[in-house]
Amino acid sequence: MRPTRAALLVAATALTPALLLTTPAFATGPSTASTVATATSPAAVDDMSDDDLRVAVARILADPNSGKAVVREANKALDDGSPEALRAFLETGYRLAQAEDDSVAVFRILYLATQNGDKAVVREANKALDDGSPEALRAFRETGYRLAKAEDDRVAIARILADPTISAALRAAAEDAIDGTPEELRYFLEVGRYEVNG
Repeated sequence: MRPTRAALLVAATALTPALLLTTPAFATGPSTASTVATATSPAAVDDMSDDDLRVAVARILADPNSGKAVVREANKALDDGSPEALRAFLETGYRLAQAEDDSVAVFRILYLATQNGDKAVVREANKALDDGSPEALRAFRETGYRLAKAEDDRVAIARILADPTISAALRAAAEDAIDGTPEELRYFLEVGRYEVNG
């Protein structure tokens, strides 16, 4: 593990209860906040009236998926109230604040994946953090985490199948699940394997 990440993991350990309650759900889709960012390209922002600028920032602020950095920066722009501050937030500030929130979320995911031994998630989270770009962090949160978790889940199901003492019913259910979608893999590990009789 990289030394700087080790220090962050130590800090995250102290926050474990909070991390467990605030980690993004596995099967949730991308936040609507990312849609707002693409809808406010610099050209579109330049054409917005002062009222439209305030409404666009207020919508981002009202989005329940907006993280702490986004809320902080949106509030600063609204508190300033000038068209220049609102435009600056929509053109660049939002993207940078979202990247800060994404970085925190990726570190939380990395911490939990390290605790759980999820090698694919650890690998992909480290790649996103090494890249460090807002796009890489967002891509990991929107699709990379889901796919890496599915890879780890397939390994977990393969371990179940490698156990010669499992029942025929559990073996059949595991064989069906191993080629499923990421959500089907997760469902089998969390619920389905315990529903199998015999």
